[in-house]
Amino acid sequence: MVSKLRQHLLVFLVIGLIVFCNACSKKPKLDGFDLAKWTSDKGGCSGQRANQITELKGLKQELKGVSSNDILELFGQPDIQRLSERNQEYFVYYLEKGPHCGSLRPISDAKSVIFRFSAIKLATEITFQNGSQ
Repeated sequence: MVSKLRQHLLVFLVIGLIVFCNACSKKPKLDGFDLAKWTSDKGGCSGQRANQITELKGLKQELKGVSSNDILELFGQPDIQRLSERNQEYFVYYLEKGPHCGSLRPISDAKSVIFRFSAIKLATEITFQNGSQ
């Protein structure tokens, strides 16, 4: 009887944790940002992302605290996705054309935006730089 009660309690806690985590993630307001152009410009190779860098920089604070699933849904699959220590995750999106456009190697020194996610999958840092490192 006690084992059955523990099992039900564990299931209840897991479901509660999932609901709590989903409720905590915020949906960003991306007014003025053209997500259709962004997602159609894989790797920034056709120049559409480069035209939106200023708008994206203006949304930096709005995007902090957004879940990795929501970023994937909004911005599409990243050009590079890395897992780091302590279950931190990084999404790299290239912003301009570079060597990554003409080869199968995704590494490039082209301008990029990098989203860093904590172990609980929330964006903690958004940086703009050259390359993906």
